Amino acid sequence: MLSLDFAEQSDTGKVRDHNEDALGHVLPVTAAEVQSRGWFFALADGMGGHDSGEVASNLAIKTALEGFQKIPKGVMHVSLLPRLVQEANASVYDAGHASGTSQRGRQMGTTFVGCALRFDSAVISHVGDSRCYQYRNGHLTCLTHDHTLAVEQLRMGLVTKEEADEGESRHVLTRSLGSELFVAADTITVNVLPQDVLLLCSDGLHGYVPDAVIQHTLMVSRDLKTASKSLIDAALQAGGHDNVSVQLIHILTVERMGLYRGRPYRLL
Repeated sequence: MLSLDFAEQSDTGKVRDHNEDALGHVLPVTAAEVQSRGWFFALADGMGGHDSGEVASNLAIKTALEGFQKIPKGVMHVSLLPRLVQEANASVYDAGHASGTSQRGRQMGTTFVGCALRFDSAVISHVGDSRCYQYRNGHLTCLTHDHTLAVEQLRMGLVTKEEADEGESRHVLTRSLGSELFVAADTITVNVLPQDVLLLCSDGLHGYVPDAVIQHTLMVSRDLKTASKSLIDAALQAGGHDNVSVQLIHILTVERMGLYRGRPYRLL
């Protein structure tokens, strides 16, 4: 049976006067829920100025968590997560365009990354530049691709990787929740193994702390609370220019499963 441990932490940073990041999780209560529903983790980085970003990120997380808690038993995560992202997008969009809302309110938006785990797999769905990494056997791999102007320019060959990593366009989102009535989320499924660690984070971490430092931190700090604090501290030591949030998920055991005509079955 799949089992895991996790830790999460968020910090306002040294420059911002309030935290526009939000995070949350849904945990199975019984052994039956471990198999029928699994775990869900989500993180969002709001934008919009004043308190609009904070409203957007918290609303997106609240909507996604409530949606996950209501899912029928056995629903496939790969079809569920894009739907949860769209529901979160609609909530943020509606709030930003509500009658009587100010101009700044209509500009509210947020990034979103969610991860659902069951059996021996994780499904990750994201919009924007909040990321999900996988740490396995001493190596860190980024599983998501930022929805930013810099990444789009890099894909088209208009800039080099160095220019994309350092230029101002790396902060310009090409996709976010709340900006349009409908949004396309990128969704992937990855197999997980015992001792894997999944990291969900806002750009307050990956935008200022190199992947090599993140990898080293996860290598030397196997205690999740210690590791999450070390990652936050690294972002603060890099200047703390942004809010920073992390969720660490340590896979302890897995249940190997296969699919036959859309139904899971246990592998020996």
